[in-house]
Amino acid sequence: MAGAVPAWFSHDRFGMFVHLGVYSALARHEWVMTNERIDPAEYERLARYFDPDLFDADALARAAKDAGMGYLVLTAKHHDGFALYETNLSDYSSTAFFGRDLVAETVEACRRVGLRVGLYYSLIDWNHPDFTIDFQHPLRDRPDAAELNSGRDMDSYRRFLHGQVRELLTGYGQIDYVFYDFTYPWEQDGWVGKGPKDWDAAGLLAMTRELQPGAVVNDRLGIPGDLVTPEQYLPDAPMMTDDGAWQTWEACHTMNGAWGYDRENRNLKSPDLLIRTLIDIVSKNGNFLLNIGPDGRGAITGSDAASLGVLAEWMRLHRQAIVGAGPVAATPAPGTAFTARADRIYVHLLHWPLKHVHLRDLPGSVQFARFLHDGSQLQVRVAGGERTDANHQLDHITPGEQPAGTVTLQLPAVRPEVAVPVVELFLGED
Repeated sequence: MAGAVPAWFSHDRFGMFVHLGVYSALARHEWVMTNERIDPAEYERLARYFDPDLFDADALARAAKDAGMGYLVLTAKHHDGFALYETNLSDYSSTAFFGRDLVAETVEACRRVGLRVGLYYSLIDWNHPDFTIDFQHPLRDRPDAAELNSGRDMDSYRRFLHGQVRELLTGYGQIDYVFYDFTYPWEQDGWVGKGPKDWDAAGLLAMTRELQPGAVVNDRLGIPGDLVTPEQYLPDAPMMTDDGAWQTWEACHTMNGAWGYDRENRNLKSPDLLIRTLIDIVSKNGNFLLNIGPDGRGAITGSDAASLGVLAEWMRLHRQAIVGAGPVAATPAPGTAFTARADRIYVHLLHWPLKHVHLRDLPGSVQFARFLHDGSQLQVRVAGGERTDANHQLDHITPGEQPAGTVTLQLPAVRPEVAVPVVELFLGED
């Protein structure tokens, strides 16, 4: 069942997703094991060469913090079954292979800089001998796949799954976000996928609530969680529950279409697009979980670092329009998006207009307007009234007639040199 979502989650709005694992060393997408039908024994042999010696949890946490993010989610275990932490239930882990608990390092680094801690755990495990073969499994095309399945025991795998989750939720102090992934209960290519009964999703969620009662839990167990997690797309409006209430949601997006390090993938989203995506999500009452895929040595890639740097500079100047902000009950002017916090509205200028922006049906009277990046005042005119900021009259410039109450902002001809300019409106009573 869904729990009450902690206030910090919708306040922070922006988080970092980190996909790191054996697939990072292979550098061909995080699904390389199944995409290339790599036998688990061969994949485990290749895992011996995974050595993320340049993984720096403090650098990772600082990059997230500098970019204005409030939380970080690390892949404690992905679909390939390799654990980035010390587990007593398997020797297929970072501590067994190269003597480091990357979950512990990341949790401690996040706490040092004040980030909330999230852990991703895959319900799928292609390495485990009792995890049955299905249409996602790398052995699915073998002629003896059905015979191989006959000796596998999902009851045994479920005990393993629950045991590993218990280790994660009891070994690292307070965990703020548990990101499970994923459920696929349909039929495909003659195989049946896996659903809530395969995981004992209800029991897993109950254990999560018991061990980490304050944690946010996502919706990928196949039963309702605390939020919904659209992936690689954006809703066209705020998400609502069936009874008309606000739905907590989080959009998960990659930098380039791959979650794990993919050396040949240069299909990079521009920093400008990432900033606009962040604005769009917050204006629709959502969160943005932006992924990076460290390389095979655990380092942040140059392209990811560059994009995070641009985000950091924009967020340094515009943080209050995102963090602690949310949607506005007003229709934004063409080429703009609105966010709001307390008694202020933020007008994000997605396109630079000629001189004027006309704002209608604002939930309050505009007392003052300024650019957020430099704090400089903008002149305001209200249709149907004589008041302008500082009693300034707009001589020789007469915008077209506007409905009474329309707020007109006068903008300079030259666009400010920031990725997306933002106007901060201070609201009050007349």
